[in-house]
Amino acid sequence: MKTMKNNFQLLQLMILTIILSTLSAGHLFSQPFEPTDESFSHYQYPEWFRDAKFGIWAHWGPQAVPRHGDWYARQMYEEGSADNKYHVAHYGHPSKFGYKDIIPLWKAERWDPEKLMALYKKAGARYFVSMGSHHDDFFLWNSKIHKWNAANMGPKKDVLGLWQKAAQKEGLRFGVSEHLGASYTWFQASHLADKKGPMAGIPYDGANNKYEDLYHKKAVVGDKDWLTTDPGNQQEWLNSIKELIDLYHPDLLYSDSMFPFGDVGREMVSHFYNEDIKKNGGKLEAVYNCKQPSQGMWVEDLERGVKDTINQFPWQTDTSIGDWYYRTGQKYKSSTEIIQMLVDIVSKNGNLLINVVQTPEGDLEPDMLKILDEIGKWTNVNGEGIYGTRPWKVYGEKPANARVVKAANFNEEKVKYSDKDIRFTQKGDILYAFCLGTPAGTIRISSLGKNSKLAQNAVASVRLLGSDEKLVWKQEPAGLAINKPLMLPDWRVVTFKIEFKK
Repeated sequence: MKTMKNNFQLLQLMILTIILSTLSAGHLFSQPFEPTDESFSHYQYPEWFRDAKFGIWAHWGPQAVPRHGDWYARQMYEEGSADNKYHVAHYGHPSKFGYKDIIPLWKAERWDPEKLMALYKKAGARYFVSMGSHHDDFFLWNSKIHKWNAANMGPKKDVLGLWQKAAQKEGLRFGVSEHLGASYTWFQASHLADKKGPMAGIPYDGANNKYEDLYHKKAVVGDKDWLTTDPGNQQEWLNSIKELIDLYHPDLLYSDSMFPFGDVGREMVSHFYNEDIKKNGGKLEAVYNCKQPSQGMWVEDLERGVKDTINQFPWQTDTSIGDWYYRTGQKYKSSTEIIQMLVDIVSKNGNLLINVVQTPEGDLEPDMLKILDEIGKWTNVNGEGIYGTRPWKVYGEKPANARVVKAANFNEEKVKYSDKDIRFTQKGDILYAFCLGTPAGTIRISSLGKNSKLAQNAVASVRLLGSDEKLVWKQEPAGLAINKPLMLPDWRVVTFKIEFKK
């Protein structure tokens, strides 16, 4: 009888252990997602993404070859543009030497994905995103859809697969960006011809049906928006992205558009979510990004933009340290500018995904290496206030004369940060207050004043991350006053770790 009782207690313990382990692992989905908004409303944001905060992106491919930055594959066909003039002078007229002829020139001969991934991890990235295909319709994966892919041409390597292997080796989550949805209208310039000059009326090589699998068919009149309205194109897009999902099972998938193609897009996203559930034994860990408010169904992405307040749902900014593709003589963001953006975004429930500009050969320039090294030194010390944190009651404080910048794409240049900008994150009972510029004097945080409704408990301790100096501070009615430290770290964005009395 005693043995039966012991066995029953052991069974109860086993059941409890299974329940607790299931709860700690996250929600398990017993039913597959349907391609409907109602079904997507059951999506739950994976903790890995909410904790990661910082990702690095390789927005890299054949368009880097001319060293002219973004959109070369289209602008080389736009008569009179800077890229068109350069192309004619250096390669020849696009009726004879087109983008199809640029592709074999991309050899990526100095590309070392394992070396770069180790560097990105050291810089503080917790996830990595590889481009899958840009608007140029060239796939970086080993595709059976068409021959225009990196395994078959150019480097003759499965670029996406090698990136994934390197990311997994370093323990980073792996994502893929697809820009294919816009390709069908974006690449239509390749079907045109010069309107004047000695080559007037001679079609560019995109008009040759022989290359339709790269340049797409000629669009019907009126099909000229960012996303094609052609059902055949939409189905081709769906087949391509499904192939990508099925071959690589990425943790994150990014579409460079609003939510694409209505029900066709819903079929793709439901497939992505369901495949991820299979991969993870019933747990959904997939993140889908697109440039549209999510209502909790995916992760909204802002391109080169930030929000002006805490967002209800996790979101992401994507931006680049420089141009999207390598450009000779381009100006890069400084490490301070990137860190300021990261802190501001994280304080508002977001993540930062930033493109690190690679040369056509695949390596990084010395100034890029310096920027990454500086970011890594900062995250190594201040990362406890970034990773695994959540927004506080308010995102922070701004100087009274700060410019009002509403949430939008392409607004990052309008936002300027100073030592009067304070941003908050929290982890458990600990509050982190970031000063976004080198303090010029006493740091005053009004949100933590004795009379503030935000600070319910008295401050117990204040510490500067990266310093052993004992700070002089006082919680006054109007705010928490922290005397400027005698010795400040090498970086401009400083972090105060604040604990409260119980």
